[in-house]
Parts: sequence; structure tokens; C-alpha cells
Amino acid sequence: MEFNIIQILLVGVVGFIGGIDQFSFLESLYRPIVMGPIVGAILGNFDLGLKIGASYELLMIGSMPIGGAQPPNAVLGGIMAVVFAISLNQPDFESALALAIPFGLLGQQAVNIWFTIAAPAMSKADSMAAKADIKGIERLNLGLMLGIGALFAILAMIGTGAGQAVGVMLSEAVPAWVWTGLGAAGGMMRYVGFAVLMKVMISGEFWTVLIAGFAMATLIDKAMGTGAYTLVIVAILGGALAYYDFQINTKIKANAGSAKGDYSDGI
Repeated sequence: MEFNIIQILLVGVVGFIGGIDQFSFLESLYRPIVMGPIVGAILGNFDLGLKIGASYELLMIGSMPIGGAQPPNAVLGGIMAVVFAISLNQPDFESALALAIPFGLLGQQAVNIWFTIAAPAMSKADSMAAKADIKGIERLNLGLMLGIGALFAILAMIGTGAGQAVGVMLSEAVPAWVWTGLGAAGGMMRYVGFAVLMKVMISGEFWTVLIAGFAMATLIDKAMGTGAYTLVIVAILGGALAYYDFQINTKIKANAGSAKGDYSDGI
């Protein structure tokens, strides 16, 4: 599929918004699950963009920036995953996830370089704060936001134009068994990303809940044949139990240290 200049410019706009949002707006617009379908719609395949965005989100879900430590970038990697998936025209779209990883690393280095360039602005902001120059601080922040947005817009447009050519070349030159391997690698990456998140966040007392959820999902699927809706059903049940637990614990804390220990009146 050939991308026209309007599509490339619109992808640049998405990159611009995502580049700013990842550090300033923090409205989660930059996450692949949000940007994937948007880029897919711009490039003419919303459905594939949604699938790639959801898959790349699972890959990146356990990788979050902490201080100055930057993981592979979700914005540029997510955009390029969709670009490759559409331009490759392969039945196994997961191979695009593996091809997009180098662009995630490129985005990571772009952030590090931008932070290095922008570091002197902090001392400038300190001097403005000492003078109560609120307008100056606003202009400085706005300039830095526009700068990183422009950087990601340029990288996204270059990546889209180059990724289209690379995708066409690879789809014609690479044998089928290589695509099979890349698809397997891309498929594994989703589970690795989620495993990283679990390793960081899950605590000992939640393993029983995880095992119970797995057993519940298996039983519901086998007994009711709900297929793709099984996880939705389990998620609704889990949400209901979590809310009930929240209500119980809220009432316990509210009555802690008092004689009001009777919960027979319900929640």
C-alpha cells in the first residue's frame, strides 16, 4: 500500500501529540492502544491498527520511564508497528511488532538526547522562579513541549515514508520462513511485556487471585463456550469483587478504633 503525503503529515501530527503527551499532558494519548487505531485509520486500515496497537501495548505495558531511565519508546515504536503491519501486507501481522522494536530504541535515544539538550533550561527556570517570572516559565515550558513534539513529528514522518519503502522491499525479498520466525517472536513479546509488569507489581497475596481468575476463565470458556468474551466476563466479575472488597475495607477503616464493629447493616 502506498502512503500519500497527506497521510504522512497526519501521522506526523499524531507523533507530535504523542511526543508531548508522554511527558506533559499525561492523558495516555501516547499509549499504543490509543495511537494504533488512529494511525491505522489514517493509513486506511483501522482494524489492523487496533490489533497492532493492543498487541504493542501488551509489549510495552511493563516498561515505564522512571526518572531519567527511559525504556524503548512507546510512541515511535507503536506508530512504526502499524506502518510496518500495513505496508508489509503479511497474513501474520505480529511480525511487524518485531520489526518495530529498533524504532522504539530510536525513540528512546531521541528522548535521552532531548533531555540532555533541555537540561540547561532547568537552571534558567530556577532563575525565572527567583524573579517570580511566571510568564517566562510558561514560555520556557511551552517551548520545550513544542520542541519534543516537533522532534517526534519529524521522526514519525520519516519513519512512515521510509517504513513504507522498507516494508515493500522486505515483503518481496524475505522468504516465508523468516516471516514465520518474526511472527513467533512478535507473539512472544506480548507475554514478556505483561510478565515484566506482573513481576514488578504483583505481591504475594495476589497470586491466589491470579490462579483463581485463570481457573474461572478456563471453566467459563469450557462450560459456556464464550470464546473471545470469556476475559470480558472474568474482568466484570473481578471488578465487582474488587469494588465489594473496597467497600468492606473502607468501612473497616472508618470504624477502626471505635466500638462500631457491627457490619450487619450491609454496605
